[in-house]
Amino acid sequence: MKVLINNKPTETQAQTIAELATELNLPQAGVAIATNNQMIPRAAWQETTIGEGTNIVIIKAACGG
Repeated sequence: MKVLINNKPTETQAQTIAELATELNLPQAGVAIATNNQMIPRAAWQETTIGEGTNIVIIKAACGG
């Protein structure tokens, strides 16, 4: 299915946020994900489904100042 990840059209087979995080090899910590402008708590990633056209924003923490 096609989704938008950080405003970039992306093809994915993932059905949930957790599957998407695995598919994208995201780190276990320091990552926040929002779908359609709503932050999704990490505890809800497993049951949060994504569908065709979902707008996903992934924010990774960075060290520095």
